[in-house]
Amino acid sequence: MFGRKKKERFNLEEHNPELYKQVVRQLRMVFDPEIPVNVWDLGLIYNLDIDEDGKVYARITLTAPNCPEAERIPGNIQRAIIEAEGVEEADIELVFDPPWTRDNMSTAALLALGLI
Repeated sequence: MFGRKKKERFNLEEHNPELYKQVVRQLRMVFDPEIPVNVWDLGLIYNLDIDEDGKVYARITLTAPNCPEAERIPGNIQRAIIEAEGVEEADIELVFDPPWTRDNMSTAALLALGLI
């Protein structure tokens, strides 16, 4: 649209640490059905931003571009973010650059999968 100004975004963790914790808590309840680890600890969430209207912008990835759950996981992530009190809306951007690697996983995820 013409004349529509893009809203300024802020890093959610820095801008609202309490809301950030709530969003992360919600994301830890979303699991990749093929891997018994949540999307946060898998490292599928690249960043979380928020604008002044409470809209959260999440840049996410999948473990592989041909992931069989590629249709479901972004929607599940979006619903989880919206469930955090204080979030008005969620915009999910699915990217594959940089590609996901095992290095994205938290120590808890590595332990859960017996990788360390």
